[in-house]
Formats: sequence, structure tokens, C-alpha cells
Amino acid sequence: MGRSLRDREDLHAMHTPDRVSERLEAGTPQSYLKDLVYGGIDGTITTFAVVSGVVGANLDTGIVVILGLANLLADGFSMAVSNFLGTRAERQFLHKMRLEEQEEIRLIPEGEREEIRQIYAHKGFEGELLEQVVEVITSDEKVWVDTMLQVEHGLLLEGPEPGRAAWFTFVAFLIAGSVPILPFIFNLVIDDGIPAPFLWSSLATAGTFAAIGVFKARVVGTSRIMAGIETVAVGGAAAVLAYGVGWLLRGIADGL
Repeated sequence: MGRSLRDREDLHAMHTPDRVSERLEAGTPQSYLKDLVYGGIDGTITTFAVVSGVVGANLDTGIVVILGLANLLADGFSMAVSNFLGTRAERQFLHKMRLEEQEEIRLIPEGEREEIRQIYAHKGFEGELLEQVVEVITSDEKVWVDTMLQVEHGLLLEGPEPGRAAWFTFVAFLIAGSVPILPFIFNLVIDDGIPAPFLWSSLATAGTFAAIGVFKARVVGTSRIMAGIETVAVGGAAAVLAYGVGWLLRGIADGL
């Protein structure tokens, strides 16, 4: 995809020595797209699955709202906490590996230097240039350790902040996950309510799935139509499964 003249001018302006230096000093910007998409899709799927299961079992609107809200808050909190702990665990693992590499450099510097040599030999460096690269990298312990972490272990030196990752997941879960139960809440609050709340819930949920897919596609630069269809299909499959389970077990609910 070609860039416009304005885009190319902006691109050149971003790559002047001063601008490049500013970006590098500011550090790697962190993306929380995964947390937003993950929270939004999971919130919509799980809440609509609860709604579908309860409706399939032919239970009252009040039960739909109670179970939907309970799932929304409890599962949203659980996901946020899990994301926090998982993201923090990645940081802790990175710290552990950094300490191990530092110790190995102190204990067997020649062996670690040989690892750097072979790593860059596989990248196509050879002869005196290879030895210069090895010398430059191993002359600074931080650069040496960072290189080993990135190239040998495949680790990212910077990652999302655990608290922010959890917060984005929780907010996305609450906002998207509230959509499937809104028609039922409206029916519960307003006497006349709206006809066929499950139909409206299904349509609103499908729209939410499509919106999440389009948002993701816009950020990553893929097909918005395909991304929307993909998320709607995934969510629809979960809803059909939940509705089927509720329908099959409706006799148990009737007997309670």
C-alpha cells in the first residue's frame, strides 16, 4: 500500500537525527491492544453465553440479569487479576534470566563471549568484522546481557506495565460484557419493557463483536470485514453452545 506525499513527508520528519534520538531516549512505547481486545471479546462472549444458557433454560428475566451481572463483575475481576499476575510473572522471569546471564558472564566470560561470536556468525558476520562486533558488545555488560536475553532467550526487554494491562482488560470486559444484558435490565426496570429482549441482546452482541473486530483490524492494518466476521463467528459459536446446553437442561430447572 503506497503512502501519500504528506505521509512520506511526515515519515521523513520523524527520522531526522533529533527525532530519532528523542524516540530512543523515550523508550519503547507499550501497546495494550491485546488487553483491550482480549477483555472485550471475553467479556462479550462469557456474558452472552450466560444469557443464552439462561434463556435456553427458559428462566425468568430476573435470573438472566442476576447471573449476567454476577458473571460480569466476578469474571471481569478474575480476568484482570490473572492478566496482572501473568504480566508480572513475565517481568519476574526476565529479571531472573538477567541475573543468571550476569552470573554466567562473571563465571565463564569466554564461554559467553563465544556464544555472542556464534550468534552473530549465524547472522552472516565473519572475519575481523565479526570480532569487532563481539568486542563492542562484550565491552559493556548491560549491552552484553541485553543481547543474550533478546537473541539467545527470545525475551523482550520491555513489556506492558502489569497494573495498566489489568485495568485495560477489566474496563474492556465491563463495557463490552454489559451489552448482552442491557435489554433484560431495561425489561426489568420498565414495566412494559421491550419485546423479544433476547433478540435485541443477540443483535447488540453481534454488533459489539463486529465493532471489536473492526477496531482491532484498524489498529493492525488488516481487513476490517474479515476481522468483524471472525469475532462474530467466534462469539456466535460460544452462544449457540451455551444456548444448547441450557435448552437440553431446561427440565432440571423446571424441576427445581
